[in-house]
Amino acid sequence: MALKEARAAILRNYPGYEEKRLDLCDSGSLSADLSNYDIPVFCHLAAQAGVRYSLTNPMAYQRSNLAGFLNVLELVRHRDIERLVFASSSSVYGGNTKMPFSESDRVDTPVSLYAATKKANELMAHSYTHLYGFQTVGLRFFTVYGPWGRPDMAMWLFSTAIKAGKPIKVFNYGNMKRDFTYIDDIVDGIMGAMFSDGLDRHEIFNLGNHRSENLMEMISIIESELGIKADKHLLPLQPGDVPESYADIELASRKLGFHPRTTIKEGIPKFIAWLNHHPEFI
Repeated sequence: MALKEARAAILRNYPGYEEKRLDLCDSGSLSADLSNYDIPVFCHLAAQAGVRYSLTNPMAYQRSNLAGFLNVLELVRHRDIERLVFASSSSVYGGNTKMPFSESDRVDTPVSLYAATKKANELMAHSYTHLYGFQTVGLRFFTVYGPWGRPDMAMWLFSTAIKAGKPIKVFNYGNMKRDFTYIDDIVDGIMGAMFSDGLDRHEIFNLGNHRSENLMEMISIIESELGIKADKHLLPLQPGDVPESYADIELASRKLGFHPRTTIKEGIPKFIAWLNHHPEFI
């Protein structure tokens, strides 16, 4: 919660920013509190994230990712909002083995409840576009990292554990690859989804770095930046995890002008520098 409050404090410094703390599952309050705003584009990034948490707390995903998302769709419908941009996830690719993952691939083999709720969001958005005509744009994020990020992500967990001299859990015995995408590049993609012209009524885009990086290489960069060797505990693949992710970003490049620039050799040092300046979050 302290991290969320610190993020909010930064946003309050921006002219025109207004903060409202609403429950997406309370449709009445959501509609009433936003009734006085003219909203041409609604960017919905609020959800219950994370694969492993969905294994132990499934109802949180039903509430936030299904009921909450339905309320957002209803709000957009009744307010005649022109475009809804929403967060999906690379997790929807589930058991796919063809690399890189393309938006045209079938995504009907989710391996976690989280992935299933994100695929459900894409289907729900498609049905509302078909029925009511407003534009929906889903963004499949690939392993987003960087300053002010999620503390449950592997990069954060590894960095804080290594700094504290604690062992790190390395799943699938280190044989994992991820398309790590730096936050600044993700923001560029979101802005493209919000304001690009010429989009179809319903769109799905991959937002990734178009590089599939070995997990052990990521750990090696963290070790180098911290000047500490990690105590690695090698473990089997966890339920819900996939061994590799890799984004085909041709569609996002062509339609959104999305061109990620940040490699992990550039992005991880930026994250570590931020973490070193904020010991209060460790």
